[in-house]
Amino acid sequence: MAVHRFHNPATMPASRGYTHAVETMGPSRTIYFSGQLGMTADGKFAGAAGDFRAQAAQCFENLKAALTAVDAGFEHVTKVTCFFVDMAHLPLYFEVRDRYVDTKAPPASTAVQIVRLAREGALFEIEAIAVVPQR
Repeated sequence: MAVHRFHNPATMPASRGYTHAVETMGPSRTIYFSGQLGMTADGKFAGAAGDFRAQAAQCFENLKAALTAVDAGFEHVTKVTCFFVDMAHLPLYFEVRDRYVDTKAPPASTAVQIVRLAREGALFEIEAIAVVPQR
């Protein structure tokens, strides 16, 4: 069974809602998830135009659906990369994210502000890597 160990060395700056290093061991499957936008199954953005919270929640719901498709859950996510069109949304991101991940052992994380995402109107995108025990 795969085991995840979360490391935040005292010799590194304190982390703010992420883990510096996530170590995985044991027989496992590594699954890479494409970037998820805050779009519903009908191809529309969640919430009203400009509603970051709704888009972020939909991103996590889309990621949850992808995890479920491979018999995994958020407890298996070891790394996320987040793309923001406005880094001022970071506190809202944590508010949404914390409903999905174990805040005592959050995944390793990178947050980047970019000028634009692949779809006009997109405010946020998240991609992930999960390590899941072998079936």
